[in-house]
Amino acid sequence: MHQPIKTAYLIGLLLVAFSQLSHAAAKIENWKTPQGSRVYYVHTDALPMVDIQVVFDAGSARDGQQFGLAALTADLLDTGAGKWNADEIAQRFESVGAKFGAGGSIDMATLSLRTLTDKPLFDKAVETMQVILSKPAFKEADFKREKNLTLAGLKQQEESPAEFASIAFYNALYGSHPYAHPEAGTLKTVAALKSADVRKFYQQYYVAANAIVVIVGDLSKPQAEQTAEKLLAGLPVGKQPPALPDVAPLTKASQQHIEFPSTQTHVLVGLLGTFRKDPDYFSLYVGNHILGGGGLVSKLFDEVREKRGLAYSASSGFIPMLKPGPFLVSLQTRNDQTPQALQVLNQTLNDFISKGPTEAELQAAKKNITGGFAMRFDNNKKLSGYVAMIGFYDMPQDYLDTFQQKIEQVTVASIMDAFKRRVDPALLQTVTVGKSAAQSGK
Repeated sequence: MHQPIKTAYLIGLLLVAFSQLSHAAAKIENWKTPQGSRVYYVHTDALPMVDIQVVFDAGSARDGQQFGLAALTADLLDTGAGKWNADEIAQRFESVGAKFGAGGSIDMATLSLRTLTDKPLFDKAVETMQVILSKPAFKEADFKREKNLTLAGLKQQEESPAEFASIAFYNALYGSHPYAHPEAGTLKTVAALKSADVRKFYQQYYVAANAIVVIVGDLSKPQAEQTAEKLLAGLPVGKQPPALPDVAPLTKASQQHIEFPSTQTHVLVGLLGTFRKDPDYFSLYVGNHILGGGGLVSKLFDEVREKRGLAYSASSGFIPMLKPGPFLVSLQTRNDQTPQALQVLNQTLNDFISKGPTEAELQAAKKNITGGFAMRFDNNKKLSGYVAMIGFYDMPQDYLDTFQQKIEQVTVASIMDAFKRRVDPALLQTVTVGKSAAQSGK
């Protein structure tokens, strides 16, 4: 449930804070609670407020064969907890100007809270979050409603060529790996879910040993320690889940076309890419910025859009996760232009792998990346997201401090080396969704 913050005072404070945090180095401290949960804490005093995240290794990769179970569990957390229903929970947060959210991704499930640090307001917000964490009701009526909403959303996705393309692409990359299926599940798997499945998933994964607490804001370290312990006090210790299986390497290229009655064809091309602690990460990241991640100044945009007008945009990206995430090149083009757009896409990628960027392109990319870096965590909420990423993926705590230095260390040679080893055109998986040329003429 996503309730808007209606406190004008809070909004005003946020606007003031943007410039005050932008150049501050984030000093991350961490420790473990008595129950074994990891805590990551950053003190900022620009505002009398705090952002808190509780992160669990409970994303869709933990669904097993019950695709959509992790997402449905996260969606249900604030529909009722303790003695409160969804409206009462929302009212409790709204009455103190706080904002709560719950959601997930492939790797993780996240509960987040933004609240003022004035003690009566803070205490009420934290107490409410603690009850949601430890005493979710999972009532049958709430379960049926959320399940039906999920099914309606999945039904609607059947009208989206972009969704078809994404599902087919992840299947091509991951096969039977837990990363393969959509986070929301499928119509068949979600329809089969029972409320008992949600309770079982919650009991297995929402435990202290599987929790990371992130606290960023105007709290002292003793206050942060007390807050982390209070939030998790009602959770059993439990245990961490076993490591995810390794992703099977791709052995050959594939091409898949899905007929869809649309005027545009969605094109996805890619392969297995990088993971969060990958030694090649920064060379791949900077190289991709030049290739297709830099928006209007990237090579793909220039070749596909500017020079030939084949698509409104064309982009590429690495999606690092716990295990190797996708490297993905994407565009949309008119059905009859699909073969040409695909040819230009592949040629641009091949040229970049074989020739690399120029020194001028590299310097421009570095300037662009480092120049805008401070804006990525110029408020507590953004910073808490980065700290959660650092904690969950067990990355170096000086990641933010050394980021720009690591970018500056990237060379043309390191980009070429990384791309030649990691992006093999002979392994590219290609998915197109739209009307084929033969069908378009009918």
